[in-house]
Amino acid sequence: MSIEVRNISKRYGDQLALNDVSFSIKQGEIVGFLGPNGAGKSTMMKILTCFIPPSGGSALVCGHDVGEESLEVRKKVGYLPENNPLYTDMYISEYLEFVAGIHNLGRNAAKRVKEMIDITGLGHERRKKIGALSKGYRQRVGLAQALIHDPEVLILDEPTSGLDPNQLVEIRNLIAEIGRRKTVMLSSHIMQEVEAMCSRAIIINFGKIVADDSTGHLLSANQNSEIILVEFDHAVQPEDLKKIKGVIHAVSVSGNVFQVEAGTEADVRPELFRFAVDKGIAVLSMQKQSSRLEDVFQQLTRK
Repeated sequence: MSIEVRNISKRYGDQLALNDVSFSIKQGEIVGFLGPNGAGKSTMMKILTCFIPPSGGSALVCGHDVGEESLEVRKKVGYLPENNPLYTDMYISEYLEFVAGIHNLGRNAAKRVKEMIDITGLGHERRKKIGALSKGYRQRVGLAQALIHDPEVLILDEPTSGLDPNQLVEIRNLIAEIGRRKTVMLSSHIMQEVEAMCSRAIIINFGKIVADDSTGHLLSANQNSEIILVEFDHAVQPEDLKKIKGVIHAVSVSGNVFQVEAGTEADVRPELFRFAVDKGIAVLSMQKQSSRLEDVFQQLTRK
């Protein structure tokens, strides 16, 4: 196993951030580590990268204990934190040479810097200072520093945060290519990216794991409800939609467009039409949506 987590708990004073968490990740897997804000994702990643100790339990990375062999763990792990801290007054090559020195790469430093610039597509920007780079290229620099010592495990905390659609595709493809050779654990709030990149998802909520399975199995196992997208020609209240028999949840997507979650026992679409007739409004469109990881995530982490 590349990562083994055994009954990890973490307390910050009276707050229990992680509660008896256990999971393992095999070599070569790309795994999404998902959860709402404050669920414990970043805390777990900081434990696995030896930035903070657990309050209880143990974790192994490539067979090395994070508490007793932190230097060995750091040699095996590449880490991109959520805020991607970089020295913005340094040039790209200068910064990567600095990171290579931290990892004691010696004579291989120059070669690895060149390889990382090529792999992450930084060639056209290499003569710029980091502070002059776009968000997407800063993420590439963060990935380059995480990879420069050729780690076996890559841990990425929100690697696509704040990127535009073009940058999302570029970074996604880059991570997928890296995942062919390394074990990757990443967190993200963009479920489409997780579906595209990850073969498996671990979902955590309030410090406890609520799901751990392949993305395909998660989608099929949680089809105890269906999602209907409906648009009315006048405004309605989500609370009124929730009163319809069979409706579990309703939320406004934009304007008068609503996402309605309903049980599978009976088709609620006729009831939605009757609701509109009773309100004296028209249904402009209505369609069922295929099951998505985002829907599964909402079902498992809804308060």
